[in-house]
Amino acid sequence: MSAAAEGPQPLRGLRVLEFSHTIMGPCAGLLLADLGADVIKVEPAPQGDHTRRLPGFAAGFFATFNRNKRSLALDLKRPEGLAAAHRLVAGADIVLENYGPGTMERLGCGWEQLRAVNPRLVYLALKGFLAGPYEHRPALDEVVQFQSGLAYMTGPPGRPLRAGASIIDILGAVFGVTATLAALRQRDATGEGQRVCSSLFESAVFLMGSHMAGLAATGEAPPPMPARRGAWGIYDTFRTADGQLFIGVTSDQQWARFTAGFDLAGLAADPRLATNAQRARERSWLLPALQEVIETLPTAEVSRRCEAAGISWAPVGQPADLFADPHLLAGGGLLQTAISALGGGAEVGLPALPLEFGPARQRVTLRRQPPRMGEHNAELLAEAGYAATEITALSAAGVIVASDPPADP
Repeated sequence: MSAAAEGPQPLRGLRVLEFSHTIMGPCAGLLLADLGADVIKVEPAPQGDHTRRLPGFAAGFFATFNRNKRSLALDLKRPEGLAAAHRLVAGADIVLENYGPGTMERLGCGWEQLRAVNPRLVYLALKGFLAGPYEHRPALDEVVQFQSGLAYMTGPPGRPLRAGASIIDILGAVFGVTATLAALRQRDATGEGQRVCSSLFESAVFLMGSHMAGLAATGEAPPPMPARRGAWGIYDTFRTADGQLFIGVTSDQQWARFTAGFDLAGLAADPRLATNAQRARERSWLLPALQEVIETLPTAEVSRRCEAAGISWAPVGQPADLFADPHLLAGGGLLQTAISALGGGAEVGLPALPLEFGPARQRVTLRRQPPRMGEHNAELLAEAGYAATEITALSAAGVIVASDPPADP
């Protein structure tokens, strides 16, 4: 691929060893890989990343979070495997891991063990909790959504509900990469690496900050979002003749344009609706009145009028809609990614990083498909100084393995 086709790579030249599974760690590795770093996914031999074999809603995890990486399947429990990992660490800039507390230390790849190999190393630990009484607990995205109050705020009263995506895993990864880049900047000044850590629980708590501040400011506990007292008069989902739309009218100027666009002269002239604060107080009868008008119109017509009025609106979409979204297709927002579960090398468009670079507004691209397990064993060990005969011997001994493991029955 040409440099232009490969897209912007601001982290090109950095080497990353990723010891991770599921979402949080792989997502951190994805961010670094998409931005140009050479990310080596170190998978546990002989089975590899268990995410490759997850069923149900998790069947797409591996393809989503592992593009633009190389795979080395290595048995770290064998002395030869640990030695190979340490040789790779000696030439790395970053190690990231999201295994349970103490796992990397037991494998001989904890921070103190690896800093002795490479003092310039930045070590990103992605955990359930930062330092404190909870730090040795295992955690999951859904667990901390409930623990932090996010699930309480998401569901209707009495029915706490997790968000519809693994937002805490992903947010924790973003915070972790932020800390890693800051540590690299500090290394530029000091020459020394350091351990940094990001966590699920504290990431979820960060999302609760505005609710905590509101409680402190008003003395009133915030109700779950479905039962909240709205800040705007019109900020709701409406039925159309053939579907649903969300419409938000958030200023008096938008109200004037909205009523003109939908021929609502009577509501525009009603003194009870002159300001947003007044409209918010009159929601009990205002929203049903608007619903009567909107449900007579097809979705396309409601969309056209909202667009012309310059107000915020959106269809009530589903994941399947995104494959053909014209905005994503026009802007390079989907990357054609191989999904191993589909067989035959079939590819589908999966989301690119939500970033643009430079005056040309370039998007990051897919340079490598998600790797097969151990696909890059030989080239990575050769880069670490192993002779071909040594690589063959490690393979024969099962210290390194290649090819996808068999699917679970």
